[in-house]
Amino acid sequence: MAGKNPGATGPHPSISPSQQTVLGLLVIPLLVYCAWLIEIWLFEDSRALFSRPDPAGLLLYTLAACILVGTIVPVLILTRSFRSRAVNMPQAGFRPLRRTLLTAILVGSVCLIVMLVSVQEEPARTALPVLVLLYLPTGIASVMICWVLTGTHIQALVRGGGALLTIPAGMVFAAILFGLTFRFHTPAAGLADPVMTGILLGMVTGFVFFASRDIYGAVMVATTGMVLLFPGMTDPAELTAGFLGILSCALLSLACLGAVHLWLFRNYATVLVGPDP
Repeated sequence: MAGKNPGATGPHPSISPSQQTVLGLLVIPLLVYCAWLIEIWLFEDSRALFSRPDPAGLLLYTLAACILVGTIVPVLILTRSFRSRAVNMPQAGFRPLRRTLLTAILVGSVCLIVMLVSVQEEPARTALPVLVLLYLPTGIASVMICWVLTGTHIQALVRGGGALLTIPAGMVFAAILFGLTFRFHTPAAGLADPVMTGILLGMVTGFVFFASRDIYGAVMVATTGMVLLFPGMTDPAELTAGFLGILSCALLSLACLGAVHLWLFRNYATVLVGPDP
């Protein structure tokens, strides 16, 4: 009995380094994703917001689901991953200005051609620019959560398997998450299987993201896909009436992304990826 502490009841439970890695790289991003789905349902689907984009509802949806949970929260988690050297800026898709502009021009040109070729009839073709603005905040939040946050963290989690494992794992996982969001958005007529359609769009978006490692190119692809998949959801008269609100929300969301990009670049541009956990 000598040498024993009578008050001891056994070893205290602790979280192992591997459990901490899974918690930080997988569980927390998935919790953010689930919170985002709830906000999509509350602020967009339950109000049929994409069918009737009233300015007040659109602003609330943009601020809560697309900016707060869809952009700011992922960035806060990313900064922790940057500090732990699990992920770096290029992997997360935040690039220098010149490279960002080049990618945006290239991908944007392709997206524009695809939209013009795919949509020939009026008034749908005339409504394309407004639809892009309408879906842009959702496109930004989708890429931030599904690819920048979750996809890159999945890559970091399986980093030991090399590029042949990490890139497909991140691409498929993010595409599935993106596809599931189609169950929570305002239902679109004509989509027999919205989840599978969303997954296919997610695979294309993921290919662009992981090939270019540029968030803006991926946002353009995701937004273009939603415009082409949901073209008939909104009456052109509704788009015209709500144009100022749609434009304001799109600019607000884009400005937030740009501000986040600038802040990250000033503080974390030199972070390198550390050794495998």
